[in-house]
Amino acid sequence: MIDEREVAQLLRAATDDIGVPAAPARELAAAGGRRRRRRWVATSLATATAVAAVAVAVPVVLTSERPDRTDPPVGSPTTAPGASCVDPVPTRVLPSWARTGFSDPRPRMPYVLGDDGHIAAILFAAPLTSPPSPGQGNKILWVSRVDQASSLRISATLGDGTASATRVVQGGPGPSIIDLPEPGCWHLTLRWGDSSDTLDLAYVAP
Repeated sequence: MIDEREVAQLLRAATDDIGVPAAPARELAAAGGRRRRRRWVATSLATATAVAAVAVAVPVVLTSERPDRTDPPVGSPTTAPGASCVDPVPTRVLPSWARTGFSDPRPRMPYVLGDDGHIAAILFAAPLTSPPSPGQGNKILWVSRVDQASSLRISATLGDGTASATRVVQGGPGPSIIDLPEPGCWHLTLRWGDSSDTLDLAYVAP
């Protein structure tokens, strides 16, 4: 019968016969280097992503601080929201019904057409000014699409509502000098005979 000491000796002898190979130092070093390179690449990608995010975010912040409108140029007429004054009034070929008295068959003049198309204000002074420029009156030729001899009555209101004026062109639409009390965008309501129309005119400081 085998006692405990013999069992212990047999176990030690068995373990001594089992060889455990040593890990090659060169392969371990290479594996460690690969792990370090993988960690370095991952860290670099994360840093680059963070820098790119900051680069994109900075212009957005700067753009949001930029004003979204520009100040109106000096000398431009004051207009209320919705006013349709145009300054300078463009020079265009007159409507066929507004060419009477012109020698050119297709005369070109600065003009403003009524909102309903019933009347045209042909400007012989451009721009219109308030107060009137020395030596130049605010000459406007009014031409009605329907010839009527009734006096042309003009009710003018400044765009911001702070001033108003009334003017009359005796004998109906025709040549006139229309001076208004302040520079700005003026809304004109026009009535003559059975006809009416509206339009906006800009008056600027001389």
